[in-house]
Amino acid sequence: MKDTGDNLAHAQVRPPSDPETMPATVADADVPPPAAPRKKRRSRVWPIFLLIVLALIAGIAWFVVREVRTSALQAEFFSRLSRQLTYKVEPGPSPAGAIRYPQHGPYDERLGYASLPDFIGKLNARDYTVTAQARMSPKMVELADMGVFATYHEKSRAGLTILDWRAAPLFSAVYPERAFNGFAEAPPALVQSLLFIENRELLDPGTPERNPAVEWDRLSKAVLDKGLNMVGGHRGGGGSTLATQIEKYRHSEDGRTSSMKDKLFQMLSASLRSYQDGENTMAVRRKIVVNYLNTVPLSAKSGFGEVNGIGDGMWVWYGRNFDEVKQQLNTKLDQPGSALAYKQALSLLIAQRRPSHYLVAGGADLEALTNSHLRLLAQAGVITPQLRDAATAQPLRPSTASGVQSEAATSFVTRKASNAVRNHLAGMLGDPRLYNLDRLDLKVVSTLDAQAQNAVTKVLRELRDPEVAKAAGLTGKGMLGNGDPANVVYSFTLLQKGDKANLLRVQTDNFDQPLDINEGAKLDLGSTAKLRTLVSYLDIVDQLQKRYGAMSSAELSKVAVDPKDMLTQWGIAYLASKPVGEARNLPDMLAAAMERKYSGNPGEGFFTGGGLHHFGNFSRLDDSRIMTVQHALQQSTNLVFVRLMRDVARYYMFSRPDSSASLLADADDPRRAQYLSRFADKEGREFLHRFYQKYRGKSVDEQEKVLLASIRPTPVRLANIYRTINPKGTRAEFADFLNVNLPSQNEVPPERVAKMYDQYAMENWSLADRGYLANVHPLELWMVAFLRQNEGATLSQMVAASEKQRQEVYKWLFNTHRKHAQDRRIADLLEVEGFLEIHRQWKKMGYPFDSLVPSFATTLGASADRPASLAELMGIIINDGVRKPSVRIDSMHFAADTPYDTMVKRAADAKAEQVLSPDVARAVAKAIRAVVSDGTAKRAKTAFIGADGEPIPVGGKTGTGDQRFDVYGAGGRLIESRYVNRSATFVFNIGERFYGSMTAYVRGPESKNYDFTSALPVQLLVSLAPSLMPLIDPDAPVRAVVKPPVVAAVAPAAKPVAKAPAKQAEKPPVKQPAKQAEKPSLKQPAKQAAKQAEKPPVKQPAKQAEKPPAKQADKPADKLPVKQSFN
Repeated sequence: MKDTGDNLAHAQVRPPSDPETMPATVADADVPPPAAPRKKRRSRVWPIFLLIVLALIAGIAWFVVREVRTSALQAEFFSRLSRQLTYKVEPGPSPAGAIRYPQHGPYDERLGYASLPDFIGKLNARDYTVTAQARMSPKMVELADMGVFATYHEKSRAGLTILDWRAAPLFSAVYPERAFNGFAEAPPALVQSLLFIENRELLDPGTPERNPAVEWDRLSKAVLDKGLNMVGGHRGGGGSTLATQIEKYRHSEDGRTSSMKDKLFQMLSASLRSYQDGENTMAVRRKIVVNYLNTVPLSAKSGFGEVNGIGDGMWVWYGRNFDEVKQQLNTKLDQPGSALAYKQALSLLIAQRRPSHYLVAGGADLEALTNSHLRLLAQAGVITPQLRDAATAQPLRPSTASGVQSEAATSFVTRKASNAVRNHLAGMLGDPRLYNLDRLDLKVVSTLDAQAQNAVTKVLRELRDPEVAKAAGLTGKGMLGNGDPANVVYSFTLLQKGDKANLLRVQTDNFDQPLDINEGAKLDLGSTAKLRTLVSYLDIVDQLQKRYGAMSSAELSKVAVDPKDMLTQWGIAYLASKPVGEARNLPDMLAAAMERKYSGNPGEGFFTGGGLHHFGNFSRLDDSRIMTVQHALQQSTNLVFVRLMRDVARYYMFSRPDSSASLLADADDPRRAQYLSRFADKEGREFLHRFYQKYRGKSVDEQEKVLLASIRPTPVRLANIYRTINPKGTRAEFADFLNVNLPSQNEVPPERVAKMYDQYAMENWSLADRGYLANVHPLELWMVAFLRQNEGATLSQMVAASEKQRQEVYKWLFNTHRKHAQDRRIADLLEVEGFLEIHRQWKKMGYPFDSLVPSFATTLGASADRPASLAELMGIIINDGVRKPSVRIDSMHFAADTPYDTMVKRAADAKAEQVLSPDVARAVAKAIRAVVSDGTAKRAKTAFIGADGEPIPVGGKTGTGDQRFDVYGAGGRLIESRYVNRSATFVFNIGERFYGSMTAYVRGPESKNYDFTSALPVQLLVSLAPSLMPLIDPDAPVRAVVKPPVVAAVAPAAKPVAKAPAKQAEKPPVKQPAKQAEKPSLKQPAKQAAKQAEKPPVKQPAKQAEKPPAKQADKPADKLPVKQSFN
């Protein structure tokens, strides 16, 4: 042991030896055995990491759960972001890029936000300009470009509002019409039912910052169901909340979610909208409930339109009064009827998923689904079992209500002014549907005066009472007489002269229908057309003064003037009598023109309008007088103005440098053939139109019977008819036709039948000759043949196919030895050309229609007019010949308090057009003042008294129209008279600032009971004076209604004015009434088709017995001819 120890000890100090040099045994003996492998020490990092991860997951889970329950982080994020989503309204239009209009969405389309760019463009074209507009913040623009809906406080109810110029209300429309006014008014049972069905956690009071756009448990379930649906067709419920549903049906295209992207934008937009007032969303969530109840889409129904909200839904689909429904639902629901009201309201909440099905054709499905929900609601404790049982026992009946809009509290009469503004506004915005207009988020300030409007409307409505009419002085001679005042329609328009435009102050009538008599009807306004004729006449004098005023007498003597151009002759003679210079000034020449004299003699016949016509005066005392134009205007003498209109027409026919009148003198002028060809074509077209009305819609056999009924059958006539309309018929068929249509004593022998069959073949005779032999107008014969070969052909097709035939019928007219007949036809066309020039001049003065009747009777009202257009002419007169726009809308405020806020006003530099010389306008104004001071409107002379106690000067022109459809027999005997309408008009100006028109009108057969003249509207204006004075002169003392003085000017009994023309059966210069008894809107005067003053070598249809004589003298007052025009 010692050695061992020594050896060990020694070995510890022995230097190490190389194992390779040592023997193996020794090495093995010296090296100790290897130690056992050391066990690795367990790492303590992983448990710590795992604990951290678990803690992090738990923290995240806790945070998520907390966020899901409280939305604290969302509240902070979205409220901070929403504070950047602002807008401000600044003067002028918004710069490019500073505003983003919505592109689609039912809400944005209905309120007009999506259409604002188009509206602004149309208004700019009408001289309106943007005076203030919203500018969006950059962040709002950025999000809008991404597709996020604009964040602002949206309106659940909006509509059109119209104010007068003093901001007094005229019209207001709000949609939806019926709504809950706040959360406190919403029935608790209905709210709880809605939340149970759609959004159960929405009103949780324990989470004041909750995001109402997301309900996480329902969203996660919806996502899972969506995934399962993609795999195996599983279908589940949606994850939308009330907030996202509102975003969907308001702003998504077509109110639908078409993609996941749409859903995300709905959630993001709803979140931003919920936090725009701060992090606490309790008030917002209550508002969401109310908004949903008030605006949920519930399909549409004819008579009402689009239905939104429970209130309108209850009215439209169930016919329930919403106030009663609210009262019933806000009780304990144990009252009679409350269970049914609850069930109906619940059914609407359920039907919103498929409203067009459930509320229209799916009533049974809706019943079953509603009962199922009632059981679920009762099971969940939302409603009581008693309510469930009571509601289940009562069946639903959707779509049984009429759906018609509830009756307005006011009549059409009281809405006439607002309706006029609405129609005008609809035209300006390019959408004629008032339904769409009334739903725009728009406030309009009009130029109307509500006080005067209401006062005048009240007076006009009360005049239906005979006692009121009598008290107003509207009975007696020249007034209502024995007619019923209730049948008379009164129309009144008043405008005020402005700096840049004329402002409409009053526009109303007592016609309790939507039609606006002022602008929507075409009326015969009688002698008011004389005012237009006078303006044309004095305008020609102005032209003559400008054309020849600087010429010397020697130069004037060399001017070639057609002998028929009386106005140019007079103008040259007048100027030649004055030295060059100031003596030839226009005012003096106009005054001299007013002193020119014409005869009032009714004995002369006037070839005009394609026929010979005679006219009469209202007062027979004028028949033997030679009167100045001024005096004739005061007394409204018809014959003077007929002759004046003849001179005006001939001026335009003969004085223009490009006039074709010279060809009347030269029989070899090549242009004659062109004019005659035009005449033949025009005349033929008119005949085709007449015959087409006769045969339209009839079968071949019926057409043949109608044709044969117009002739006395003879073998020759029948042979020509048959061989024309059925040229391929056989001899046997020809013989049968003759025998059937001839009387038995006139049977044709067989040998003559064969001869006639060959003799009257089509190729042997011209169309004109065949018509002569058949005693049928050639074009009528041709038309029946054409319709037989082309059954159902239209008029345009026949016109196109008959070009050659129309010329052939009038081939005789081209023979040079018939120059007189040619001249008459050419003169007819020249007259038409002259009236085209007159119409062009009238059109500049506001004439509303596209053509005039080419007849001197136009000066007596044959071409019709409108009261509003006459008022516009008066505006030109008092504005010194400047045609200013007539304005009824001053400003428009679109989308107030939204990011699309836009204020539009009429441009200050609106264009006005000088359409009449100022001197001419002043001369006309002076002339019409004499009508009131000493003429037919004398009773209005002192109607308006100013604050200084002096009468305000009044000027104007009266007119009476009596339109009838008369048929005359031989010797001028009146066979039939159908009354169409009677009207009386007074177009006036009051001082230098106000002007307008007053019209009395009776339509249909009832008009035969009235004989009022223009004294009626004049007296009515006098009666309205007290109502108008606060507007015309606010400082003037209040005066009672003035009783009418006895005015001798209206005493004479009416005498026929337009005496029966020589060719009235073919082409009277009057309007042909068609269904006028039913509609007050009169059709445009139509020129008759036929003029047969010179007969072609074909025998005309034997209907001459209906023609009246060339002149009728002293017809009884109860047998007036077709049209009358009085003072």
